[in-house]
Parts: sequence; C-alpha cells; structure tokens
Amino acid sequence: MTTTPVVAPPIVGGESVGSLQERFAAGRSLTEFLAAAVANADLWRAVYSRARIEDAALARAETLGGPWHLLVLVEDWCGDAVNTLPVLGRLTEHAPNIDLRVLGRDANLDLMDAHLTNGSRSIPVVMILDPTYRECAWWGPRPAALQAWVVGEGRTLTKEDRYREVRRWYARDHGATTVDEVLTRIEHALTGSGRDAVGFRDAGDSAPDAPAAPSRTVG
Repeated sequence: MTTTPVVAPPIVGGESVGSLQERFAAGRSLTEFLAAAVANADLWRAVYSRARIEDAALARAETLGGPWHLLVLVEDWCGDAVNTLPVLGRLTEHAPNIDLRVLGRDANLDLMDAHLTNGSRSIPVVMILDPTYRECAWWGPRPAALQAWVVGEGRTLTKEDRYREVRRWYARDHGATTVDEVLTRIEHALTGSGRDAVGFRDAGDSAPDAPAAPSRTVG
C-alpha cells in the first residue's frame, strides 16, 4: 500500500486567522469529546486507554518548536477517527508544544467543505495551525498507504471485506503512521515546504464500525 501525497491548498473560503483561533478555543478537548461520545462510546474509550506514543515520536515532536495546534473535525460514529484520534490525543498530552481541540463536522460544514476528499466530506480532518493559528497543512481522512489501498485495490472487495482489511491495517500499525504523517506536515511547515496542505482527495468511506487498533508503547 503505497501512494504519492496529493498537494492541496490550505483552507479556502475566507476563513480568517482570528476565526480559526476562535474555533479552536471553542472546541472540546479530547477528554471532553470522549465523555460526550454516544456512538461507539465504549470503543472510543477502550482505544484511548490503550493508545501509546513511542519515545522516538515524542522526542521528534519536542524539536518542532511551537506551540502547534491540531483542530480536528470528526463525529463519534467515524471508525477511522476511532483508530487515529486517540493516538493524536496521547501525542498532545505528552508533547507540551502541541495541543488539540475537536469540532463536530456537521456543526462546522464551512470548515469541512474547505477540506474535502475528492468532493466527499470524509473525516477525520486534522487542521494543523501554527503558533499564530494560521493553517499551514491538514491531514485526513486516513494514513496515506491505507487510503491508497481503500480507493484502489480495496474497491474490488465487498464493503464487509474491505472494512475487515482496514481494521487489520490499523491493528498492525498502532497509530504510528498517523503520528508520523502529522509530524511530517509540521516539519514541512517549519522548512517552508508546508504552506501547502497535504490531503487526499479520493473519497474515503469512514467506517463507523472499525474497531480499535491495539496500542503500542508509552502513554
């Protein structure tokens, strides 16, 4: 499962830096989001309880300056988010220079429609905001290799079989690729190559029933 990232522009549609900062301030912390989750509530909490961040990833994050702000669009039914957002939450808990807030996709369709995947409102979307709350990149809705498989070879399978393979991929990966790709976007922003956001425009179906990926090391 390999792919070449598609370079896409950061948020469009007139969203100002000030309003992104206001949106971030109005967002829920991951803890608040988990407490309010209705769909997949037990699964969300189980994945979060087992999510871990490797020491090497944490050390890498701590070299990035900041503070960096991750503004996430999601809904609790999204299976891909269940397997990716908890590990990003753990990253921000341990890296003092990165924080995270969660917004509902359906309540923020103007932001969602600036981050479409091949015309689809696929989630999660992780907007990466610099210390001034200017968006410099975004990530979603899945790790690159998995997304490429889903919109390629995976389309030849039934929906049930495709989601089974998606679940296996997440179980093998333990969230490591999600963390790596988000940190890479921040590194690109620091070097000046990240003023364009990297996103995937191929429609991804977020599987509400995708189960938890087992976790990894420290958390």
